[in-house]
Amino acid sequence: MLDSQEIVAAAILSAPGWVKVGITAPDAKMRVQAAETLAAHLAEYAGEPLPKQDRNQLPLPL
Repeated sequence: MLDSQEIVAAAILSAPGWVKVGITAPDAKMRVQAAETLAAHLAEYAGEPLPKQDRNQLPLPL
């Protein structure tokens, strides 16, 4: 069984790429938009079951 830290980590990693980059942007407006989108993603993710990942499958970036 996964603990809450693993669930949060999985949710963050499944967030859109621009959000993960956007929270470090020098532009304050972009950081706020990224943070709001990340918060919405985490709230949505909390109600969904974790996806099963095959350890034998190499994940490829999009």
